[in-house]
Amino acid sequence: MAWKLDLKIFKRYYTDTLRSISCCDLCGANVSNSYLLGYSLSQTLLCQSCVNDLPYFNQSLIAGNLLSWPAVHRALPNIDFEQLFALSPYIYPFNKWLAQMKYLGRFELANLFSALLCAQWQTMIMNQAIIPIDLVLSVPLHVKKWQVRGYNQAHLIARSFAEELSLPYDANLVVRVRNNDSQMGKTGSQRRKNLANAFALQRKLVSHIKHVLIVDDVVTTGTTASEISKLLKQAGVETVTLVTVCLTLPNAKQDGAVLG
Repeated sequence: MAWKLDLKIFKRYYTDTLRSISCCDLCGANVSNSYLLGYSLSQTLLCQSCVNDLPYFNQSLIAGNLLSWPAVHRALPNIDFEQLFALSPYIYPFNKWLAQMKYLGRFELANLFSALLCAQWQTMIMNQAIIPIDLVLSVPLHVKKWQVRGYNQAHLIARSFAEELSLPYDANLVVRVRNNDSQMGKTGSQRRKNLANAFALQRKLVSHIKHVLIVDDVVTTGTTASEISKLLKQAGVETVTLVTVCLTLPNAKQDGAVLG
């Protein structure tokens, strides 16, 4: 236990040191302690003003579940998860950050995304009764794609998210067994066909795992998470919640009603 305590102290010292020498990623101002919805954010990239100005979904309006919003429900047919929790539409600056993390190796953005998600999540569960989370997973990459890229951005976000909320995380339970074509540009039906039988479980789930949370970086049609959800439910899981940084929506810039 002592080494865990020392690690927490070191991480706090490291974060405080970075804040003292960091400039805001968006406006260039000095970065200091920042808060979202009353929660302290363990991030070193944004000043308080820019944290406040980000385009968040209005979680109180949608009761923490974007699937309850008609526009989202219409945009995501044929899904197999029960709850969708997203931080923002896929618009600036999140679309820029996600591309930088995915293709330019900006690993520090995982902590920013996780901190923002955790603050929103904790506020949501304070006001909404949800089933306790038994396990956190991330959407996996095929080993060949992982070898080329060198990392899985969904795993980096999920690991930080689970650690901050003290939730159990398993990075290896779900594996991608088919190296499918890119999903970019495909329709919903094409995506479902492309991802059929693309995932597998490494081992049998223990019987108490009934509510699983899947973390991804961005969701477009929900096909990937749905395929994993089907697999989990065949193994005895009853409820699946999808947590993502961004949700791509048709006319997202005009759909301001669900923005905070």
